[in-house]
Amino acid sequence: MILAAVLFAPGVATAWTAWQKFNLPLPPAALPLTLTGLGALAVNLFCAFLLVRFRAHSGSLTRAAFLSARNDALANVAIIAAGLVTAIAPSPWPDLVVALVIAALFMQSSFSIIRDARNDLSEAARARPATSAH
Repeated sequence: MILAAVLFAPGVATAWTAWQKFNLPLPPAALPLTLTGLGALAVNLFCAFLLVRFRAHSGSLTRAAFLSARNDALANVAIIAAGLVTAIAPSPWPDLVVALVIAALFMQSSFSIIRDARNDLSEAARARPATSAH
């Protein structure tokens, strides 16, 4: 459940940042945005590659780790795309749209982890032997 909150927090932070940028719509600097996205993508793809073989294992912790790495890699691809579009046609909109998509992705993953964690807890409760009071 804590990992679900860890995934939810960046979603909320991204949504809040998008809201602030919506109120003051300036295009971001395209080159730093794109280069930062490329660097982060390399790191996150490496992590996702390490975790992909574990994604089908049972347990919400394994799923949370994989979803986190996957979300970061997808977010980086979207950020790179926004940077490239902004370089061609300076506008705040590509960055804002990407921010909203990233926020939704992280929040959806958070709810998925909560569902998986609840299932894990239910399975653990069913597997626990009943104790009797004497």
